[in-house]
Amino acid sequence: MRRVGVILVAIAAFVLAGCGREGAPGAAPAEQLSYPVAQNVQVPGSATFAKIQQAGRIKMGVKNDQPGLGVQDPTTGQYTGFDIEIGRMIAAGLGVPADRIDYVVVPSAAREDAISRGDVDYYVGTYTINDNRKQRVGFAGPYYQAGQDLLVRADDPSITGPTTLQNKRVCSVTGSTPIQRVRQQNLTQPQNVVEFQNYSQCVDQLIANQVDAVTTDDAILKGFAAQDPQRLKVVGQVFSQEPYGVGVPRDDVAFRNKVNDLLQQAETDGTWQRIYDATLGKSGTPATPPAIQRY
Repeated sequence: MRRVGVILVAIAAFVLAGCGREGAPGAAPAEQLSYPVAQNVQVPGSATFAKIQQAGRIKMGVKNDQPGLGVQDPTTGQYTGFDIEIGRMIAAGLGVPADRIDYVVVPSAAREDAISRGDVDYYVGTYTINDNRKQRVGFAGPYYQAGQDLLVRADDPSITGPTTLQNKRVCSVTGSTPIQRVRQQNLTQPQNVVEFQNYSQCVDQLIANQVDAVTTDDAILKGFAAQDPQRLKVVGQVFSQEPYGVGVPRDDVAFRNKVNDLLQQAETDGTWQRIYDATLGKSGTPATPPAIQRY
């Protein structure tokens, strides 16, 4: 019996040690985030909310290839990340539980079309608020303040910031703010600008020595660098301000105000910080929520 007891204790210790390996040696399992689903929600005058109520579901526009922000597990199909959790929190505040969210993957270049056509009810996916986009869609937020940076190969000392990009091949996503800034500021020659539909394609090209740098918001780049620190690094010279907003139909002011209210509540009651700490915060970089602007 004593031998059996010893064996059982050893097995228990092994299991507990295995549980502690998630994320890092000795780390506790990742926090399981959940949000109370609001009851009897009303958003008078909102066509978007009326559509959600009728369907009993939410169509949420997302990204699926941005580690730490919005990524889909190829095995389980599950979505995780900071943006995904912000979207789930909003859905709960609108009275819709997580199992009634339909995730719609929308490329950067198609976001305005998807929102204006009603293909998605709202979009949460590293969507920078700017005046040009406000002509076609509305924004709630911002819910995060990012900045443009550069991802390079870990063994490349030649790129130290935007001023060192001349004659370098620079990659980003078609239609994104970062690639537009590269062109507008003439950071490299036009023929050296490379575009793809997804950031992961740019990162693959970087690892394969087909491009010299990937540029987008630092939050996105940190996620990729954390996945492969032996081969990739973030330069760490932010050269823009990128306020992330929730994209909503432009003329649905009532819906935009409701989403703003939910974001404000999450920032005030600590929900925003819990979401950050469980996702992007795992990079080791602290952050605080930005002030809601109510555009």
